[in-house]
Amino acid sequence: MIQNIQKKLAPARWTKLIPLAFITYSLAYLDRANYGFGAASGLAEDLNITPGISSLLGALFFLGYFFFQIPGGIYAEKRSAKQLIFWSLILWGILATATGMVHDVKTLAAIRFLLGVAESVVMPAMLVFLSHWFTKKERSKANTFLFLGNPITVLWMSVLSGYLVDAFGWRGMFIIEGIPAIIWAGIWWVVFVDRPKDAKWLTAQEKEDIESALAAEQTDIKEIKNYSEAFRSGKVLSLSFIHFFWNIGMYGFIMWLPSILKSASGLGIVATGWLSAAPYLLAVPLMLAASWYSDKFLNRKIIVLLFLGLGAVCFIGSFTVGTSNFWLSYVLLMIAGGAMYTPYGPFFAAIPDMIPRNVMAGAMAFIVSFGALGSFVGSWIVGYLNGITGGPGASYVFMGSSLVLAVIITSLTSFSSKASTQPKVQTC
Repeated sequence: MIQNIQKKLAPARWTKLIPLAFITYSLAYLDRANYGFGAASGLAEDLNITPGISSLLGALFFLGYFFFQIPGGIYAEKRSAKQLIFWSLILWGILATATGMVHDVKTLAAIRFLLGVAESVVMPAMLVFLSHWFTKKERSKANTFLFLGNPITVLWMSVLSGYLVDAFGWRGMFIIEGIPAIIWAGIWWVVFVDRPKDAKWLTAQEKEDIESALAAEQTDIKEIKNYSEAFRSGKVLSLSFIHFFWNIGMYGFIMWLPSILKSASGLGIVATGWLSAAPYLLAVPLMLAASWYSDKFLNRKIIVLLFLGLGAVCFIGSFTVGTSNFWLSYVLLMIAGGAMYTPYGPFFAAIPDMIPRNVMAGAMAFIVSFGALGSFVGSWIVGYLNGITGGPGASYVFMGSSLVLAVIITSLTSFSSKASTQPKVQTC
């Protein structure tokens, strides 16, 4: 029956909604990831910031990001993602622009933390929003188009930021790159709709077909009574720790790749920008291929295992090669970066497959919040290790080891919707 309904679902969803989600997440990523370029191009020297403090400042974003994930996801489910993201866009655009105007460390620390708070609602709200519109057989593809905003943004941001820093300095880069979010808020408010029932561009039959297909998918999922039970379930805890260790490697890489490459290669900031873009270019075809496989065969787990394992191997390989061959070490690092991005669509597509809708928003946000905590740890510790060791070797081992732990937990976790979700503090 689901297959018959599937063929009738409105194709306009893809052209009306996916560009909105993509651009919004892209702007959020632009204003969180460009700190690495500021740190590599004079921000630390101008504000007299030590390497240890610089790594903490980069990580403070994720501490703010951690605290408001769950309220944001629940608000998006119960009330409106439209209102939530509108105000978030305005606030983070102001804060991102203000980063280019700071003159002391305390103000910069406050801005970084508040920027994390402002952006914290975006990812859970977007994932909840997409789960209201796209079915199980479409969800990995829809999520992947959302998450493509990550590598594609860092791809062009890496190149653009290099040129902006070269032309206007790090202050000009932050100011210029913060403005688009404020402009986009107005467009978002005009064109966004929360649910199929709100869309004037759908017929009554199309709305009914979408809602029926989504409701049918919930029939085989074991009931969870409330958020407290969901947060204690073995399945949710397993997914949370996978995301935690995964993001240690991911955001240690994203935040400090420009500094690592600039130091190791001895090249200027523009050339560093081009080198920093390559992992994100590789990620795009890998993510599209993985989402196609995931939706066709509904095997989300194998994608997560394969690519996180590849990322771990390449990190450790890059460390082993070290400075003896910069270009081989760089190629391994590029593959590690692309591999880490690849499973995002399938991983988050698995959550609505496994968790009942009454608690899905809170569970999704809980898992995302653990990822934010991992991002904080990764971006702080990687920057700290680079500073105290004078090179990236120790941080490569740290990031690779974290990915190994994510792979181990994934291998022990059932991605089946019919597995028990009774409260257990263990992997399933």
